[in-house]
Amino acid sequence: MILFTNAKAGTHDAETLDRVAGLLRDAGREVTVCPCVESGDLDEALDKDRKAVVVAAGGDGSINRLVGTLHRRGELDRTVGLVPMGTGNDLARNLGIPLDPQEAARLLLDGGPRELDMIVDEDGRATLNAVHVGIGASAAQSATRFKSRLGPAAFPVGAVLAGVRHSGWRLRIKADGEQVAEGRFLMAAITNAPGIAGGSAQLATDAHPGDGRLELVVSAATGPIARIAYALRLRDGSHRYRDDVLHTTACEVTISGQEFRVNSDGEVSGPYTSRTWTLHPGAWRLIAPSKAA
Repeated sequence: MILFTNAKAGTHDAETLDRVAGLLRDAGREVTVCPCVESGDLDEALDKDRKAVVVAAGGDGSINRLVGTLHRRGELDRTVGLVPMGTGNDLARNLGIPLDPQEAARLLLDGGPRELDMIVDEDGRATLNAVHVGIGASAAQSATRFKSRLGPAAFPVGAVLAGVRHSGWRLRIKADGEQVAEGRFLMAAITNAPGIAGGSAQLATDAHPGDGRLELVVSAATGPIARIAYALRLRDGSHRYRDDVLHTTACEVTISGQEFRVNSDGEVSGPYTSRTWTLHPGAWRLIAPSKAA
C-alpha cells in the first residue's frame, strides 16, 4: 500500500499516520508513506509502483486529489483506500467508513472494493461528493479560515456568513439537455452523496455515491427569511419539500449565467459563466463497508 498525505494540510497528523502505517505493517502489509508537498510528488510515487493499493490519508480534498490524479492518468482501475483525517470527511461518512483512523486502517485489511460514481466537468476535473454553485461555494470560502479552530463547525459558520453577504445569482440550469430552471437562485448543487459539510447538511437524502445517478438541488430561497428557513431545513433534508426548491435527477447538468464560483468537494474555483458536469457511473473502486453494512 501507498499512503498519501497532504503535508501542507492543517489536519496533517504525522503521529497518527505513523500509527496507521504501523498497524498495517503488523498485519503483514508492505506500506510506503508519501507526504506530498509539491504538485508532482503524487505522480512520482504512483510511477514507482503501479500495482499497490493507493490510500488517501486525509479529508475530502485529499481523496479527491488522489482519484482525480488517477483519472487524469487513466489509472482508475487501481483500488483506492481512505483513512479519514480531514475536517468534514463527507465521503467517509456517506459510505460508513470509520472516522477513527486506526479503525479505518483495519477496514483496509478487511473490507472489499466497491464501484463508485464520479462527477466530471468539461475540463476533466473529478468530483466525488458534490458540486455547489452559489451560496455553497461562498460558504466554503468563508469557512476556510475557521477550520483549524472549529473543525466541522466551521461549515455552518461559513454558511451563515455567506448568507448574510449574498442574495442570489441569476442562472440558467439544464438537466440532460432540457432547461429546468432560470432565474435568481441561492444555490444549485449536483451531488451523488446525501450528506455534506461534515454531516451538518443533508443535501439529498436519497443520493448514494454508487447509485448511477446525479441529484440536482436548486434553491430560489433568496429572501432573508427564506434563506434562514432553507438553511434550517437543510439540516434534516426536509428542504426538498419547499415550494422554492427544485429537486430532480439527471446524468448531465449545465449551469450558466451570471459569474459564479464552484465548490467541488471543498475546493473552490472560478469564476465561470458556464460549466457542465457529467456522471461517470462505477468509474472507480474504493475499499468500503459492504452495502448491507
